[in-house]
Amino acid sequence: MNDEMLGALDALEKEKGIKKDVVIEAIQAALVSAYKRNYGQAQNVEVDFDNNTGNIHVYAVKKVVEEVADDRLEVSLDDALKINRAYEVGDEIKREVTPKNFGRISAQTAKQVIMQRLREAERSQIYNEYTQYEHEIIQGTVLRRDNKFIYVDLGDIEAVMGKQDQIPNEDYQVHDRIKVFVSKVENTTKGPQVFVSRTNPELVKRLFEQEIPEVYDGTVEIVSIAREAGDRSKVAVRSTNPNVDPVGTCVGPKGQRVQTIVNELHGENMDIVKWEEDPSDYIANALNPAEVIAVQFDEAKRECMVIVPDYQLSLAIGKRGQNARLAAKLTGFKIDIKPESEVEFVDDDDNDAPADDQPASTSDSDTTDSEA
Repeated sequence: MNDEMLGALDALEKEKGIKKDVVIEAIQAALVSAYKRNYGQAQNVEVDFDNNTGNIHVYAVKKVVEEVADDRLEVSLDDALKINRAYEVGDEIKREVTPKNFGRISAQTAKQVIMQRLREAERSQIYNEYTQYEHEIIQGTVLRRDNKFIYVDLGDIEAVMGKQDQIPNEDYQVHDRIKVFVSKVENTTKGPQVFVSRTNPELVKRLFEQEIPEVYDGTVEIVSIAREAGDRSKVAVRSTNPNVDPVGTCVGPKGQRVQTIVNELHGENMDIVKWEEDPSDYIANALNPAEVIAVQFDEAKRECMVIVPDYQLSLAIGKRGQNARLAAKLTGFKIDIKPESEVEFVDDDDNDAPADDQPASTSDSDTTDSEA
């Protein structure tokens, strides 16, 4: 050990916040292992580190016993008394066994420990930093891709975006700058691992908070989001201020506010609907742009039948059932959509209705393809 190594310990504590005493303890433990490994010793040893000079001494430690079972670990009371008359059974005797060339081994070992602690500190620092960004939006740069992941440079760390987190119609090119949602941060044996997403519904919420001050400050609340990433999202909003129109606030003058979000998501359609305490009104809003005549509920099953004009049946269901499916996700109700002309065939027992007159139905599954 030398002054240079002591300076490195001081710098490590000052710059990285790693306590000098903690590193020295780790060095001492590593030197014990190094001594036993390099000198074939199985005896108990201790390493003493001088904080002022950096000098290192190795001591063999033996326990005083009545009868010796293992002379590498124990010393008899008679032999101990020859060294010092004050020794008693149970005491420990230390004898210096520092090899002449141990300085080179100790310096190399200390360097390895310091580098390891430095890596651990950097990993811990990065982990602590990015856990603060968990469930938030962050901007990154596309680095590369393989069969499983898109790798995104976030500055101090390389995040991964799995296939399920990639928007199907987006083409990610190297050096593209993209906004991603930090879905999870893990501290693995190989260091921190950050997982990001472009498909998570929370990404839409965070974009609304970034672009719309009233959402950020809580004047307008996002109650629910139903999303089919890359295609369409429905966002239910309400206002905590009776003088603020939640839908108009989110849309903005000439649609500028919501258009910014649509552009960030590369053209994903955005339906903003007003949340209502009355489930009938809420479901009717959720099925926009279709007109709803009436809603009949089965509250126990959280199901409802929605009656719409015949000419708006396809509009209510949407292309490939998307409008109704997203409305069901948004409201939490299973929604059956029936044209007005078939209402007369509905009675108290739906099972009595002819097979051809069964309503179009959707919850979280696809329905018959219909063009909006």
